[in-house]
Amino acid sequence: MKISVLGCGRWGSFIAWYSHHIGHDVLIWGRENSPHYQELEKTRKNEYLTLSSDIYLTHNLKTALTKSDICVISINSQQLRSFGKQISSLNIKSKVPFILCMKGLEIGSGKRLTTVLSEEIGITSPIAVWVGPGHVQDFLCGMPNCMIMSSLDTTLTKYLAHAFSSPLIRFYYGKDLLGIEIGAAAKNVIGLAAGMLDGIGYSSLKGALMARGTHELSRLIEAMGGNPMTVYGLSHLGDYEATLFSEHSNNRRFGEDLILGKPFHKLAEGVYTVQALMDLSETYHVELPISKTVYEIIYNHTNPRKELEKLFLRSVKSE
Repeated sequence: MKISVLGCGRWGSFIAWYSHHIGHDVLIWGRENSPHYQELEKTRKNEYLTLSSDIYLTHNLKTALTKSDICVISINSQQLRSFGKQISSLNIKSKVPFILCMKGLEIGSGKRLTTVLSEEIGITSPIAVWVGPGHVQDFLCGMPNCMIMSSLDTTLTKYLAHAFSSPLIRFYYGKDLLGIEIGAAAKNVIGLAAGMLDGIGYSSLKGALMARGTHELSRLIEAMGGNPMTVYGLSHLGDYEATLFSEHSNNRRFGEDLILGKPFHKLAEGVYTVQALMDLSETYHVELPISKTVYEIIYNHTNPRKELEKLFLRSVKSE
């Protein structure tokens, strides 16, 4: 099977490596002026892995879109709309499925990523999401994990899950696309909160964070029309270990470094997602106290210790 991976950052380059590892023909696309692409083109390496010489690199998007059976997109979630416009402008008549291997919500609209892409490329192109726990570093060491594939079409979901399943990644079929997307995006915000707790020396509160975080997001998913139980699956609660505890979690690291006053230069999607969650909180009239606390600390520069203590230690109420 021919797989095109659009995006050559940490996760995109891993997906290319993984797809080749399990026997697919792989092409990876990146922007010509992207440092990630230039590094791979020059050395076929990045800080995590080495790509096989059999994996074809290109900065020609039309080539990537027309020479594949499946297209995987792995880019910054806030760039998806403009990227969708770029894809649409090529006017390629194809029904090749797209898989979004990214987690986030659009700032300003709060829209899910499948909605954003379908608005730009049209509803005739099938779109799925690939989310769940696992870090590049762990996979490359041979550590297996479980992930989830989901779309609005059960047949498509099963086709894609089987196409990418291996002893390294076991896929489950996701039935609630809305809940899966919201949960996958929002767990990054919970990861920011976990890092903040680490930063102030309150790591033991992560248990309370997990309990209240899942409850908070289940209420939002239900209000939006999804299944509130979805949040307890692989897209959200199942991804907590990798996001709230792992040294490899960019969101956890961002939260911790913010408290400690250290610069953090890698992508932490939760920083954007928390803005979208505040819009959804208002739209659907659902209180999101953890998300609001994270937002206040990051964007309004409130005192982290006071805000987190107020959130976890000072409220007396029924659970």
